[in-house]
Amino acid sequence: VQLQVSGGGFVQAGGSLRLSCATSGSTFRAVGWFRQSPGREREFVGGIMWSTSATFYADLLKGRFTISRDNAKNTVYRQMDNLNLEDTAVYYCAAGNVIYSSRRNRNAYTTWGQGTEVTVSS
Repeated sequence: VQLQVSGGGFVQAGGSLRLSCATSGSTFRAVGWFRQSPGREREFVGGIMWSTSATFYADLLKGRFTISRDNAKNTVYRQMDNLNLEDTAVYYCAAGNVIYSSRRNRNAYTTWGQGTEVTVSS
């Protein structure tokens, strides 16, 4: 499987941004979104189970971030609203044969996109 991430950029606090993760190649069970800020570990943001389109989120981010999928384009989107300075990070999408109980574990994902940088300014 190959992943192509796009949509990062600069945005003011309170604004919105939509990231895309285009998938191709082999099948997989889940696509996850992660982010990494300078000096911090890569953390789980949210994801989607491919067969059911069931979405799941990190508790702290639920409500501001929404994940969806376009079946025709094999693309997963992540809408981010009401962004704040702490959302500044490099955002990654990842895919793999992830079982549901491991969906929040970054080690369960075997293929990673290149990452896209999101910078939120005041």
